Amino acid sequence: MQVKQAANVLELMEYFAERRRPATLAEISDDLGWPRSSTFNLVGTIVERGYLYEPRPRAGYYPTPRWLTLALTVAEAEPLPGVVDDLVADVAAATGETTAVGTLTGIHALFLVVAESRHQVRYHARVGDRVPVHASSAGRAILAQYPAASREAIYRRVAFERFSDTTPLGVENVERALLEAEERGYHQSDSEYIADLAGVALPLPLGDRRLSIVVAGPTSRCLARRPETAAILKAALSRHGLAEPGPQAQSR
Repeated sequence: MQVKQAANVLELMEYFAERRRPATLAEISDDLGWPRSSTFNLVGTIVERGYLYEPRPRAGYYPTPRWLTLALTVAEAEPLPGVVDDLVADVAAATGETTAVGTLTGIHALFLVVAESRHQVRYHARVGDRVPVHASSAGRAILAQYPAASREAIYRRVAFERFSDTTPLGVENVERALLEAEERGYHQSDSEYIADLAGVALPLPLGDRRLSIVVAGPTSRCLARRPETAAILKAALSRHGLAEPGPQAQSR
């Protein structure tokens, strides 16, 4: 369930992030498919709060630096160590594929750090993107760090929607995937949520934060390379002093 007005504010900010130049009310309305009256009211409200302005008279609106100040203040209160950015960049360079760090939010893994592959055909991911916790290697690498009782509470909220023929459906299948990953030494996926996408993930616990690091790309390049990718991930974690945890006895 989404609150439309809140969703529209976020959509407007994403619009400016892609556009990277001012936009008139008419352009915003046409590009986003919003009624002119709704666009006028929304933009007017954001202008009054100091988050949009007109860099030049009647040349269109653009976000003010207040957004950056707010974002930096929020980020400074709950920062990720700089080593995480270094780790992601290192793994992305070594694998040539999109690399991300995720955290649990509800029943999804949400990406906090992303380094996209430079291949023309690649996994397009952005900070803030979410993937189902049960139908992704990134999500299961987080689930594996929780005790069984906590996982059961998460499962009760999951609808176990079928996204593809390989989507794990039901608690038993997800738990089996966790056991197989423990025996294998890494979590993996094959088109479970996004078609033709293969992923490899490992837990990335930082203090009391349960994170995961994932490498993902098209199956044509990445499916057969999953063991090799896992080895690269493990070596990078060790190199950056973030060695993966031992056997997940606490989760059984």
